[in-house]
Amino acid sequence: MKRLTLFLLALFFGCFLIYPLLSLLGNAFFLVDDQGRRQFTLSFFTLLAENRLYRASFLNSFEIALLATIFTALVSIPLALLFTRTRFPGCDLLRPLLLAPLILPPFVGALGIKHLFARFGTINLLLDHLGLVPLRTPIDWLGESGFTGIVVLEVLHLFPIFVLSVSAGLAGLDGSLLEAAANLGASPARRFWTITLPLVRPGVFAGASLVFIGAFTDLGTPLIFNFSATVPTQIFNASVDAANEQVGNAFVVTTLVLVFVFFLLVRRFGLAEVVSARMAPAETPPALPGARGWLATAIVAGWLLIAILPHLGVVLSSFADRWFFTMLPSRYSMGFYQQVFSEKLTANSIVNSLLYSSLSAFLDLALGVSIAHLLVRAEFRGKALLDGLAMLPLALPGLVLAFALLETYNLQGWWSWINPRNNPVFLLVVSYALRRLPYMVRAAHAGYQQSSVALEEASYSVGAGRWHTFRRITLPLVMPSLLAGLILTFCFAMLEVSDSLILAMEARFAPITRAIYEVTGQPSPDSAGLACALGVLAMLILGGGLWFASRLMGRRLGSFFRA
Repeated sequence: MKRLTLFLLALFFGCFLIYPLLSLLGNAFFLVDDQGRRQFTLSFFTLLAENRLYRASFLNSFEIALLATIFTALVSIPLALLFTRTRFPGCDLLRPLLLAPLILPPFVGALGIKHLFARFGTINLLLDHLGLVPLRTPIDWLGESGFTGIVVLEVLHLFPIFVLSVSAGLAGLDGSLLEAAANLGASPARRFWTITLPLVRPGVFAGASLVFIGAFTDLGTPLIFNFSATVPTQIFNASVDAANEQVGNAFVVTTLVLVFVFFLLVRRFGLAEVVSARMAPAETPPALPGARGWLATAIVAGWLLIAILPHLGVVLSSFADRWFFTMLPSRYSMGFYQQVFSEKLTANSIVNSLLYSSLSAFLDLALGVSIAHLLVRAEFRGKALLDGLAMLPLALPGLVLAFALLETYNLQGWWSWINPRNNPVFLLVVSYALRRLPYMVRAAHAGYQQSSVALEEASYSVGAGRWHTFRRITLPLVMPSLLAGLILTFCFAMLEVSDSLILAMEARFAPITRAIYEVTGQPSPDSAGLACALGVLAMLILGGGLWFASRLMGRRLGSFFRA
């Protein structure tokens, strides 16, 4: 049974992860001549360096990712310290709200934030009403090209991942080291720089790597802002233009190299020489006294209000029957929600997303339980390799994987059923499953580690078979963790952006995110409101799933986002 499971896992990873990536490398470095011979070439990479637009795309993507990472770190580290090392009024209520920005992709949030921060949007109208900034010279909050808006949305969307990653590191920090430093007269700032920050460096660099790569490879937000000079938008353009496929391959390979180099730097400078005696933190962190506690509450609540502004904008837009040159909609209606279920594109997209996400979640369940069981309960050669392959999609940008699958399985003849240009359902399910597989593996792995192997051995000793033992003993013990992983994989697949935009090319196969993109491109004046209504429905599904998963997993939910 173990050999068969390993063979099936090797077949899955080989066909849908390793082979597409290797095929991508081959297509980027080899050119087929008129006689069908493959010749080695670097011409496409030379073109990336010589073309002005391509150079600007790399520079812009790097600036967006770097600025998003810096600002996210400046926000997230203090938040993580507040929630893990102190208590303040309302902290238990505010803690789950940290996950709220995750329930909406930044490209959907861009639709809502445009109404709020446009030149004649809500914020500038409010400032004019208060007499602070006259409307004849409004503040350009989003930047003339939308660059500033992209960075802001990336920070607002990705900071919870950074907070969770740093909090997971702080939770295991040896508190006696800080107490010893305080007894020796070290100030709080000195204790932070000399003890806390070096010891939680792995969590900081893990969060930074996820934020950097997430912002660098985000496709949806630049598309909504019509900011075409980024690496993801150039890859997207290549996916729909057969004449530029080779350039797209070069873009994707270069992106892979940059991601690989970045992770090497993270491992070198983030994990080296970090040694700490891990001890359980105090059960009840000290409470901030008096005004300091309320100040912390006000700061956290104020930031969370800013973080959910895109969500508020989306919700308001979805109910706005008329919103023109006023701070808030002048007339409200449920018309956009009725339109979501009456229009063929949007109604089909909901059904498609539910189908794709359900299938991918159950595929993840089968793969995750099998991998976790092998990693925890079995001994075999290649265990580290299997663990690495299972975690690789967490570091691999969805944009890269989707483009690799698109180019690799562009097949004709009998195999045309797998070609995403004909029918993307199969590869959409596979790509969704691969992208969220690490969540399920970690959930199942945590469940197996918390269930005693002695109970399984006792079952075997009285003659029970492996399947009977798994069904009656192991499965009930790990079920809460599996349910949390299943919910997370389903919910995040519902709002997967890159895979949906690249693989689902026809409207009849469009999931929710692809439908939102298609609707926003329509010339109708109602397109933004319709897209926001569809986004709100998806947001409710994802928000409910995250809440339920957090109830099942508790603080262990933060470990899902650690690299």
